[in-house]
Amino acid sequence: MLKRVFKLFQIARKLSTSGAIDTINQVYQIPLSVNLFFSLISFGSKNTQLKNNNPGQNLCEALQGMGTTFIKLGQFLATRPDIIGEEMAKDLEKLQDKVPAFELYEAKKVIKKEIGEKQYQNIIQIGEPIAAASIAQVHFAKIKNENQEKQVAIKILRPDIEQLFNEELDALMLFAYIVENTISKAKRLKLVEVVHLLREITNIEMDLRFEAAAANELYENTKLDKGFNVPKIYWNYTTKRILTLDKVDGISIREHKKLEEQGVKLKQLAENLIQHFLKQAVRDGFFHGDMHQGNLFVDTKGNIVPVDFGIMGRLDKNNRKFLAEILYGFIKRDYIKVAEVHFQAGLVPRDASKEEFAQALRSVGEPIFGQSIKDISGGNLLAQLFEITEKFNMATQPPLLLLQKTMVVVEGVARKLYPETNIWEVSRPVLEDWLKNLKSPKSTFDTALNTSAEIIKRIPDFPGLMDRADYALKMMAEGKLSLGINNKNLEMEQMKLKNFRNNILISFFGIIIVFLLVF
Repeated sequence: MLKRVFKLFQIARKLSTSGAIDTINQVYQIPLSVNLFFSLISFGSKNTQLKNNNPGQNLCEALQGMGTTFIKLGQFLATRPDIIGEEMAKDLEKLQDKVPAFELYEAKKVIKKEIGEKQYQNIIQIGEPIAAASIAQVHFAKIKNENQEKQVAIKILRPDIEQLFNEELDALMLFAYIVENTISKAKRLKLVEVVHLLREITNIEMDLRFEAAAANELYENTKLDKGFNVPKIYWNYTTKRILTLDKVDGISIREHKKLEEQGVKLKQLAENLIQHFLKQAVRDGFFHGDMHQGNLFVDTKGNIVPVDFGIMGRLDKNNRKFLAEILYGFIKRDYIKVAEVHFQAGLVPRDASKEEFAQALRSVGEPIFGQSIKDISGGNLLAQLFEITEKFNMATQPPLLLLQKTMVVVEGVARKLYPETNIWEVSRPVLEDWLKNLKSPKSTFDTALNTSAEIIKRIPDFPGLMDRADYALKMMAEGKLSLGINNKNLEMEQMKLKNFRNNILISFFGIIIVFLLVF
């Protein structure tokens, strides 16, 4: 416990001396007692260089200076405008995940430990790092694989990054708990849940086998798609801490002049990018969730080559159908149809008026279609759609939020390649094909067959199921059964934090007194 408290004290000092607290205070009025505490622990070493920018830019700089955990925290908060507001969320999207690289000899040590001495002998050469971020860095190398030499890129986790990250998150969890229990207005922000979710997301990101599996799944889904190439994964050189894949031999998609010199037609490239993204989303239900210019290359054959598979999106069949029909309905400007899709999917309360909902959808669609072709954005349309649906008490689906953000990025990249790209005309054939296949006789028959098989399979369990249902209803009637969300990991975290309640303040103030006496 003392270790966690001491770490919390270090974090509090970092927050204060970096200028992060001053920045947060500009947006949210922090209580006087909290401000006084942070002023005391930052005495003599406060950062005064963050006064010329807006609060979001200041917070970006402050978090970046605080290291790995806080860079990841900032990136996560960028996806939660409900907590920090739209404006600051947009500013945090610009947070640069760049830190100094660790030495080559350290990288070699990690690789040798991970794959073993014998396999390490098959690495012919490995170069200096070509990119470094807060969690990992990348090296180009030459390996021997199945008696062939291959040019590869090896991504390597930073030494001891898991321990550092989890220790700081333990302290942040405690900080979130203290804030929630001392500032009544902070309870609605659910800070403990936010930190818990950040831990779960980033711990997955720090196991590179998950990223390798994502790249491999995307490769299998798109290997027959002309114009889109996912680098091959080398599983015998991939572990929890290292990821090895084909080196991308291509030009960054942002290098427009070089692409034209290579004979690439930018208009066609822009259209291909949008169509491949939509195929991944509506056909496969699995898409690259970070398709900015830095993660996209074009090879000598004009194929789009993505890299960095740490953020991926997944949509179930219902969400894919929902997305395709909504976008296609907007293309046809059939707002009644779009409204019906929402009601059929059970996404809008039954007591809502379908006609009023269609009118609200028209208020989104018509102004967009009144713009010139180059200004029409599918991503912005979805963003406005989510705003409208909130007014009708429709719960927003998190996977669709990631898709909407990615769609905005993809459209932005496409328009930089070719400003007159008609998003809707490019999207139409992909959406039409998928909806046609979805409603084909074969698809209908397959769905009916699968449903029937599932029902038949469960018939032997039916009497037991009815008994359990009857018992559950009795328990509910007696008030002995709660229907709340069961998250055991989160509950355990909250229980641990409650155990600290009696002695945390004594320990915390003890450290402050020691600090003031020493410094």
